[in-house]
Amino acid sequence: MSNKILVTGAAGFIGYHVALKLLEQGENVVGIDNMNAYYDVKLKETRVAILNAKSNFKFYQIAIEDNTQLNNVFQQEGFDRVIHLAAQVGVRSPPSEFYRYVSSNLLGFSNILDSCRVNTIEHLLYASSSSVYGDMAITPFKEQDIVDQPQSLYAASKRANELMAYSYSHQYQIPTTGLRFFTVYGPWGRPDMAVYNFTKQIDSGRSIDVYGEGEIMRDFTYVDDVVEAIVRVIKKPPKYQIIKPDNKSTKAPAQIFNVGNGKPVSVNTLVGLIEDSLGKKAVIRYKPRPAEDMQITHADIQDLERVIGPLQTTSISDGIYKFVSWYKEYKNINPSSRE
Repeated sequence: MSNKILVTGAAGFIGYHVALKLLEQGENVVGIDNMNAYYDVKLKETRVAILNAKSNFKFYQIAIEDNTQLNNVFQQEGFDRVIHLAAQVGVRSPPSEFYRYVSSNLLGFSNILDSCRVNTIEHLLYASSSSVYGDMAITPFKEQDIVDQPQSLYAASKRANELMAYSYSHQYQIPTTGLRFFTVYGPWGRPDMAVYNFTKQIDSGRSIDVYGEGEIMRDFTYVDDVVEAIVRVIKKPPKYQIIKPDNKSTKAPAQIFNVGNGKPVSVNTLVGLIEDSLGKKAVIRYKPRPAEDMQITHADIQDLERVIGPLQTTSISDGIYKFVSWYKEYKNINPSSRE
């Protein structure tokens, strides 16, 4: 493993778990995050406090859109590898908020790429999304599928990240790996996502909005499985290859993998599992499926497993039980989380 690893978005859901896992493995980790208010800042602050308790962790509160500050951190710290998880997330932001996708996911990612180029990073791993597939892909989704019809600006920005990373890999031989995450959930999760939101609303007796009659299918992926994939992939940067004997054709050191559970379930099934774990019934308001929502996501993870070996896949029933157990504990020590 590397001597020092940068984790962007370290105060975020996946970033927090990745940083914690690396710290527990004895790695030196630097985290950066802008601590924005897209969702509960207190949750982010609590995550950072846990990380800051580790002697091998250092935190900078900066925005990746600020190229000067970002470059300063790169030069001061001397990273070997970068795990880039910072982004403007969510597919349902209103048009008035679309500039955030451009600012964070395009400009911010461009800054990350160029900092990696200038500072000769050994491996850049970055977050992509299952949303790049849209509704045209045939299940299960494979990395070789054509993904040129994104249904949201978020999805378009993530596909743009994949193309930007490839161009840097090709021009500057920077090893890059994009991971297409499939609906990640688990303890310390995002309050705006279905698992957390449904749990909170059902627990408090409030109604939940369920789209598409609850028959929308999602490949829910437990966060520990995602973290396991990340910490194993970061050890395996892709290599620059000559693929013709005349040396005229080369393959950039770039790769993309799906990271999912491989067993999609309906939102109705998800709600039932949360009800069982809470011991409470949901009050459901059914609504039409929004245009930006895909009908189904389903990951084929064979390419990933060829590189890192078999990936642990936590069942949705076990994962929901673990999440609800965490939620009950968290709400007892953080009363504001119930609001």
